[in-house]
Amino acid sequence: MKFFVALVVFIGLVVPPTIAVCDCVDLGRANDFYIEGAHTILFYAGRRPYAQVSLPYCILYSDSSIRLTRSYTCDTDRIVVDGEECMIGSVKSASTSQF
Repeated sequence: MKFFVALVVFIGLVVPPTIAVCDCVDLGRANDFYIEGAHTILFYAGRRPYAQVSLPYCILYSDSSIRLTRSYTCDTDRIVVDGEECMIGSVKSASTSQF
């Protein structure tokens, strides 16, 4: 029992909290997107919201072009906006978050 408690404490200290709460979404399944404000993109699968991506360091315009650098996307990955790479601040899945 002491070994199990020590193992849990060790894992809690070694694994950074940001990795533990990091959300990842397969944005390759989305077939459309909507730019909401200057820093947020909503991705849709069919008519349903699929994911919300926050880009705090890039400015989005209503006619911005969006290109994924990888299908399965996580926080701190990159996305191409208007030809320039931008770091993703957060990715929220519609199945785990409300937006």
